[in-house]
Amino acid sequence: MFWIRLRSGIILVVLAVVFIAAGGPWLWGCLTLISLIGQYELYRVVDIHRTPLGAVGYIAALGYSLSLLLSPGTDQMPVSFFCLFLILFLAVYVFSFPRYQTEQAVLAFFGLFYVNVMLMYIYLTRMLDSGYLVWLIFLSSWGCDTCAYCAGMLFGKHKMAPVLSPKKSVEGAVGGVLGSVLLGAVYGGVFAARMPLENDILGCAVICLVGAVISQIGDLAASAIKRNHGVKDYGTLIPGHGGILDRFDSVIFVAPAIYFTILCVQHGREIFPLLF
Repeated sequence: MFWIRLRSGIILVVLAVVFIAAGGPWLWGCLTLISLIGQYELYRVVDIHRTPLGAVGYIAALGYSLSLLLSPGTDQMPVSFFCLFLILFLAVYVFSFPRYQTEQAVLAFFGLFYVNVMLMYIYLTRMLDSGYLVWLIFLSSWGCDTCAYCAGMLFGKHKMAPVLSPKKSVEGAVGGVLGSVLLGAVYGGVFAARMPLENDILGCAVICLVGAVISQIGDLAASAIKRNHGVKDYGTLIPGHGGILDRFDSVIFVAPAIYFTILCVQHGREIFPLLF
């Protein structure tokens, strides 16, 4: 199992490097496909993955993704877009009543934001520069996960969330955050000349600090959904890891957090003049 997991991890990293380096439509297409698969996995948990309710969710996700491709440089979608699809979700719900439970209709709309909207912030972050800032998303999420695992194995004594994830410890969580901050600082130092930040080392460290904290919330949130529905893994697409949501659970939360933190750091002097 370890070698299968390691091989899958290496393949994921290679694919990430290829598509992120390519950027533009290539990265957009990859992320759109990943988000639709993740949305399918989430919908399968509540058995709406092959229903009209699920179809509305897929169409809404594709519509949002297309808006990002056709309107580069913006992360805003009119509220009317989401209102329209909320009405469509509820229309399917009421005119098919009692086929769907309320929870299914709510999760159908929730899945649009949880998977597609949040994951596409990887694409938006990639559009901020020539391709260096976007790696902070993976350094702070996957880096935190790896450092937390090592710290937990060595020093873990106090359970952080014993019901949701019995193996996670407070010591592991702290180690994950510190490890991510260190990785961010090193990354900022190595690529200082190519970073669009005023203080590259400090900026990358702060960004990874925020990302690492958020990543652990994302990890536990995905676990909570699985626990509530008695599911071990969201899927089997990635050998040794599970499904898309099992591997990208923390990345989904980290991507928008990193995007907005980068904007704050870039405009730090204007927002926090005493600190920057």
